[in-house]
Amino acid sequence: MSEAPTAEKTDGIEAPRPPRLTYAAALVGLEGLALLAGGVWLAVLGVTGDPDDRGQAITGGVTVVVLALLPLIAARGLLRRKSWSRGPAVITQIMALPVAYNLLQADSVAIPVGIALAVVAVASLVLLVNSATTQALGIKGPGRSS
Repeated sequence: MSEAPTAEKTDGIEAPRPPRLTYAAALVGLEGLALLAGGVWLAVLGVTGDPDDRGQAITGGVTVVVLALLPLIAARGLLRRKSWSRGPAVITQIMALPVAYNLLQADSVAIPVGIALAVVAVASLVLLVNSATTQALGIKGPGRSS
């Protein structure tokens, strides 16, 4: 499979976005949407269910919804080739790995979710540190001034 050209401009025309960058953005966006859905579910459950502490349940749901903004904004930035977007995307993946580990320790339906989260986080990290992604975002490595 051949890689698409990087973000280098030829005659003022920007090259197409590499597929790896698109895949990374899709995975990060998927995580953001999952967080958003989970946060809404927690908040709704806090309002309609019978939690021990309704205020805490709603606050937890709202917190998760707000946390979902980080990967969603990062995914949009990746699609638009904004170099700042890689940092929040990488941080999201690093934060997802311990969550996946904890889900894998459960004796419930959380185990498949933990496996899926671990696979997505590792795949996203690999795509985000890939040289084609780095070049497309215009990120220069250490010691590279040109």
